[in-house]
Amino acid sequence: MNPILKYLKNVFATKRVLGDDTDLSGLVKADFLLQQLIKEEKAPGIAITVLKEGKTIFQKGYGYADLEQKQFVNPIKSIFRIASVSKPIAATALAYMVQEGIIDLDESFYTYLPDYPKKEWDFTIRQLASHRAGIRVYKGKEYGLNEPFSIIEGLRIFKDDPLVYEPGTEYLYNSFDWVMISAAMQKASVIPFEKYVQEKVLNPLGMKNTCIPKSHSDRNQRQTGGVNFISTSEKQNQVTKFYTKGITGFRKAIPVDNFYKLAGGGYLSTSDDIAKFGQAFLDKKVEISEEILNQFLTAHQVPANSTYYGLGWQVSEDAKGRKFFGHVGNGVGGYSNFFVYPKEQLVFSILINCTDPKVQKSLDAIVDCFFNECNT
Repeated sequence: MNPILKYLKNVFATKRVLGDDTDLSGLVKADFLLQQLIKEEKAPGIAITVLKEGKTIFQKGYGYADLEQKQFVNPIKSIFRIASVSKPIAATALAYMVQEGIIDLDESFYTYLPDYPKKEWDFTIRQLASHRAGIRVYKGKEYGLNEPFSIIEGLRIFKDDPLVYEPGTEYLYNSFDWVMISAAMQKASVIPFEKYVQEKVLNPLGMKNTCIPKSHSDRNQRQTGGVNFISTSEKQNQVTKFYTKGITGFRKAIPVDNFYKLAGGGYLSTSDDIAKFGQAFLDKKVEISEEILNQFLTAHQVPANSTYYGLGWQVSEDAKGRKFFGHVGNGVGGYSNFFVYPKEQLVFSILINCTDPKVQKSLDAIVDCFFNECNT
């Protein structure tokens, strides 16, 4: 299995481990650890926003949004690739469609895309959203495609492949599930996926810096109005450069076009916007019924073991038993942590402009600092 895919699978299947160093404490320790990640060249740039009971208790940028131009990270303005943190955004839009009766979670995927190649078994929207439908993971260079595919065109990458297991019997995390869901959402609503998300999720929550990838000219011509692109001159100046870490240091990441997998890993955003998104759930600003929301924020089992995953949301507890929902994201040129702790009323949003910097243990220790601070 691809090392990145193996890593992602492990992230979602295990509890996060938190540090216990007591030499420093609270916000001072968090700040120190974040500075060390930059000093030790573990990450080119980091943006962090932490909310407690709806108030910003920590927000800061570290390192560079652009190493060459020495442009510092701004947690409010610097726009990062958020990778799979896109899934909770897409899941929120899906929840609205369920509430509006546009789409049924337990309906066959073929109800919405009848021309999709038939497989050995049928599978539902719910099974896709919880990664239990048997859809395969990336192969070869698919992780970093740079093709101007639409969402429907993106299905051609994997649509002719067989399911890897009978739906409902196993769990396999992947982003293709959400390419399929976004295609079904478009067909069911007769509205472009990105426009529906913009109107139902991003605009109502004031997520003005959450955008779709820089578009090709043909896509711009097809695009209906009202959707945030990063290709405007104002936002282009705020988008971070995307890096990959090699033996000799950071280098620019390969060019990719993530539009086709927008729902699974294509959005860009700021740490401020993502924290705002998480807080909206604590403040009940997301106007989805509790019955429907609970379906999205309840972990599934296969068959008797928890997947630590709901519908588009990681749903788990950390090593100290504190329950959270959110997502970890890893993509070309971007790494992200997004955690909402309902009991403690804490929201964490941490974005890094580098492919898999291998700093998750450090980020977990940083998160833990804020529990210590809030308990003093």
